[in-house]
Amino acid sequence: MDKRIGFLSFGHWQPIPGSQVRTGRDALVQSIELAVAAEELGLDGAYVRVHHFARQLASPFPLLAAMAARTSRIEIGTGVVDMRYENPLYMAEEAAATDLISDGRLQLGVSRGSPETALRGSEAFGYLPPEGSSDADLARDKTALFLAAVEGQTVVDADPRMTGGVAARLSIQPQSTGLRDRIWWGSGTRATAEWTARQGLNLMSSTLLVEDTGVPFDELQAEQIARYRAAWVEAGWERRPRVSVSRSVLPIVSDTDRQYFGSERSSADQVGILEGVRARFGKTYAGEPDVVAEELAKDAAVREADTLLVTVPNMLGVEYNAHLLETIAAHVAPSIGWLPPDRRAS
Repeated sequence: MDKRIGFLSFGHWQPIPGSQVRTGRDALVQSIELAVAAEELGLDGAYVRVHHFARQLASPFPLLAAMAARTSRIEIGTGVVDMRYENPLYMAEEAAATDLISDGRLQLGVSRGSPETALRGSEAFGYLPPEGSSDADLARDKTALFLAAVEGQTVVDADPRMTGGVAARLSIQPQSTGLRDRIWWGSGTRATAEWTARQGLNLMSSTLLVEDTGVPFDELQAEQIARYRAAWVEAGWERRPRVSVSRSVLPIVSDTDRQYFGSERSSADQVGILEGVRARFGKTYAGEPDVVAEELAKDAAVREADTLLVTVPNMLGVEYNAHLLETIAAHVAPSIGWLPPDRRAS
């Protein structure tokens, strides 16, 4: 299987000393520019994180459409959209339009969402789980309706006054062929990964696993991936699914790198309590390129996944992050089996 590599940006902005991303406009425009630079470097994907009520990227579809209009090859995607906040039918329209603009390059990551700064944020958007249901139930129910709309299923009755008295059902328009196979679910547990497989969704394995069995993070994540693939086969899906993991990768090759990350070294896993659940966090890979490459090549989950998303320190600006991605592509990515697009078998 061909390994793919892309970047994942949280799109932070803050008017603070040292920040090259001081406003919301800076974050949006620079995200587009970094996608262009990543495509020129031969990378495979430009992904953005979605957060609400924070100085980060929040409304992905205008941004992804702009990325699509400025590029021609690179995948554009999200990691991930919190479905609790979404109107599933309107989102289906936006996703299809964006995918058509990109000519089928949208890789749409969705999920129940992650811990956030807002208290009952989705409720402020007008969405509240029905009595007896959880936030997870709300996200999954909305996802089911979204998938039905993307698949072209009819979702509303036609108005007979507009159809000459003929009874009919209508689907969302536009439709984008193949989009359903390019939707991913962000999973933080092994059980959710198995559920993801049963839905026929690609797996976006989280860097925060909300369970801890005592084994290293990469091994726990690799087990999650193995369970996902087994459940996929059991469900009888015909296509081959995709799996992504994300990592912080910081090879140090210049004085600027040393200035920013010279004190960084590859860290150990972190274990803590998050929302009352024992969770395990992935580590950072930092240091000399050959050391980082060797360590990353030993990562069990990176080996199992077909796609690696590298989180970028976006507040350092496009020029620095393009340099970081170029270093990773040249000195680190080959260690996990990645080849530039022009060197891959057709």
